[in-house]
Amino acid sequence: MSAPDSSPPLALPAQKQQVLDRIAAQRLRLRERRARRAQVLVASHEAHRVAGLGPDAPLASRLMVFARLHPIAVAVAAAAAVAVGPRRVVRWAGVVMPLLMRLRR
Repeated sequence: MSAPDSSPPLALPAQKQQVLDRIAAQRLRLRERRARRAQVLVASHEAHRVAGLGPDAPLASRLMVFARLHPIAVAVAAAAAVAVGPRRVVRWAGVVMPLLMRLRR
């Protein structure tokens, strides 16, 4: 008894070309998608830098931008600071600020 032939059928040249064309089209789509994503990232970084949210922007300007973007959060934080009292706020600021400065490095 002979074993059945287990080799795959050979593809025709036209079928090979179709596969190669699909591979080329997919590579092109992936390249274009990568380029669009890079453009979006560059535009996003530029917008953040212009708005004062860049990583190298001074802390004061970043806080001002945050306050402009999130006025309700700032109002809640101010109300909490008034409710807690100025002594506790200053005490906690003395604890939190060194930690924040260490994280910035």
